[in-house]
Amino acid sequence: METRKNAFTFVVLLGLVSLFADMTYEGARSVTGPFLALLGASSITVGFVAGFGELVGYGLRLASGFISDRTRKYWAITIAGYAVNLLAVPALALANHWELAAALMIAERMGKALRNPPRDIMLSYATQKIGRGWGFGFHEAMDQIGAVLGPLLVALIQALRGEYRVAFAFLLIPAMLALAILLVARFLYSRPQDLETTSPSAIPVKGFSRAFWLYLVAIALIAAGYVDFPLIAFHFQRARTVSQELIPLLYAIAMGTDAFAALFFGRLFDRYGFAVIALAAAVSLFFAPLVFAGTPVAAIAGMILWGIGMGAQESIMRAVVAEMIPSHQRGAAYGVFNTGYGIAWFLGSALMGWLYGVSLVLLIAFSMVAQAASIPLVIFVMKRRRSA
Repeated sequence: METRKNAFTFVVLLGLVSLFADMTYEGARSVTGPFLALLGASSITVGFVAGFGELVGYGLRLASGFISDRTRKYWAITIAGYAVNLLAVPALALANHWELAAALMIAERMGKALRNPPRDIMLSYATQKIGRGWGFGFHEAMDQIGAVLGPLLVALIQALRGEYRVAFAFLLIPAMLALAILLVARFLYSRPQDLETTSPSAIPVKGFSRAFWLYLVAIALIAAGYVDFPLIAFHFQRARTVSQELIPLLYAIAMGTDAFAALFFGRLFDRYGFAVIALAAAVSLFFAPLVFAGTPVAAIAGMILWGIGMGAQESIMRAVVAEMIPSHQRGAAYGVFNTGYGIAWFLGSALMGWLYGVSLVLLIAFSMVAQAASIPLVIFVMKRRRSA
């Protein structure tokens, strides 16, 4: 019981870190595009910086995961990653040229990539006692609360002061809170691996199972078919589905749904296992025809389904990796998983961006077919693990 209590306390501490961290960088990301434009960057530059930052960020997770497994320096890598990730944001207040601002934006993504695999490894240790789905779901819920509060804070500061630099400077406060709580967690739980009970008879193996690779393909299909919000927002504005002022509200609705969905599906995963992933995919794949339907009611319904899918992707899909992979390989597994997910998301987003200019019907069809194709694979992996 004491170990379970310690494990939950550890998850709560990392959840608070994520809450304040998301307040920091999601608050900044809500205005970095206009800020770059203000500094003289072109629309092509803004798009390239955003895409390149995500691509480099996901690619770096592969190296971070392998290094975490090899060195077991989970805290050192996590703290270094969070420091780069968070301190790059308030530094934007000092940027006078778009080149410097772009470099800081890319550095922020690199810091996030560096700290994610070792952080997820430590979470996997703690979630064994409290339930993988619930633990990762709780963490994702805290994460999304910060993702909602950050842009709201920036919007409030802009309404009062009207300056991007002042907003970036204020984001130093949640950044320092996140780092302070992270150091407290490091002090209290210097060896998070002790929170997991491992079998002494377990035999170390090299490489990942076929089930893991099939699972990665399934999740990559979901990622490839998931329309990124900037494209959805672009459509809302272009089609005049809702007024421009209401677009951030729809995003906030999706993020709030994301938080609740992470908790709900996390609980279901602990009780029913892999079948919950197929259920989440089956529900969320219908967001595409709704968000592009052209009516406000359909847009709201579509963003709710979009949020449900995101909540599942960011919680139970990480929990599955912890269930499938032994502790000594989890860093590499999370690195490979995140890299594959990121590449699939990037390629799918690029393709759907092109399809948007060709035919909305083709875009919707690709989104739904790609996500639906993941369901048989997930069911196959579930049956394979049951038989094993």
